[in-house]
Amino acid sequence: MPFPPPPADKTEIEEGAIFAPRFDEKGLITCVTLDASTGEVLMVAHMNDQALEATLTTGIAHYWSRSRGELWKKGETSGQIQRVKEMRADCDQDAIVLRVEVGGDGGACHTGRKSCFYRVVDPDGGLRITPDE
Repeated sequence: MPFPPPPADKTEIEEGAIFAPRFDEKGLITCVTLDASTGEVLMVAHMNDQALEATLTTGIAHYWSRSRGELWKKGETSGQIQRVKEMRADCDQDAIVLRVEVGGDGGACHTGRKSCFYRVVDPDGGLRITPDE
């Protein structure tokens, strides 16, 4: 499913009913993934057109691994399959939010934690792990 090019008219991008994702110069779009039941941010990743199409077609979150340079079906090896309950595009269609149910141990982070956002940045620039992690 090739995605249509973004409309030239800003109003059509922001108010129209056509999903025309705006990929960056590397062909990627940012994706924020949330736990569907709690709203907790699980991870931030990127999708290319192939990952976005696979996600829409299968209902399972797929991403583009920038470090490996390949399509990545979340949970394929860890069991942390992310079943998409809702996908949203932001106002200018250059970012996506997924609300997902997570399989396996319910985690999303490769460190074994539920969320990739388990550290707090202190005003002095230090990091500390949140108490519930």
